[in-house]
Formats: sequence, structure tokens, C-alpha cells
Amino acid sequence: MPSSVLHVSVDCADPYTLCQWWSQVTGKPVPDEDQPGDDECGIELAGGIDLLFLRVPEPKTVKNRLHVCLQPDGPRDDEVERILGLGATLVDDRRNTDGTGWAVLADPEGNEFCVLRSAAERAATS
Repeated sequence: MPSSVLHVSVDCADPYTLCQWWSQVTGKPVPDEDQPGDDECGIELAGGIDLLFLRVPEPKTVKNRLHVCLQPDGPRDDEVERILGLGATLVDDRRNTDGTGWAVLADPEGNEFCVLRSAAERAATS
């Protein structure tokens, strides 16, 4: 009997603020019931999976063992610049001169994630 993924959870110091930030990245709304000071907040992604932010007392200290990979609707490089403008930091630039590759960014609490090429960019270089 298989299992389904219900939540992808992110440990953080301020769930509401980080949830708002990821809401800007994904374009998915923060539910009205989630409020500042809550110990958990989440946004619903495609397929009914939630990106859930959970308050933990300790700060992030090492590289993530699990991370989110984003595929933008438009050009990867435009999306990287947009997300950097929202307050992300560039951790590792793995983009290649031929247009392949990805960028590793970190959210405001240091959680790493990747921005991949769009579907159109993948199709153009495959």
C-alpha cells in the first residue's frame, strides 16, 4: 500500500513571514486563517500538496538534505533575478553558457532551493 506526499515541511524561526515570502515566489496565497505568531503556516501547491512552515527553536546550521526545485513559467534567468529581488541569496550558480544548468538560491532563513530551466528552455536545448 503506497503513501502520498501531503506536506513538504520547512523548519524556520518565523513561519508566517517565511510563508508570505514563499507565497510571493510561488504565486500561491497564504490562507486567511494563518496569522503572525502561528507555529505553523502553509500554502497549497499543485496537486494538493502543502508547503508547510514550522516554528523550531534552533537556527539552520547545515546544508539542506532535501530541497525544493522550482520550474518557472518563463525564462530561468528572469525568475532568478525576480526571486533575488524578493530577498533570496545566490548560493551556487550552476548555469552554463549553453543555457543548461540551474541556480541554487536560499530563502531569507537560509533554506536552499533550485531554480531550473522552464519547460520551453528545456525543449529548446534537448
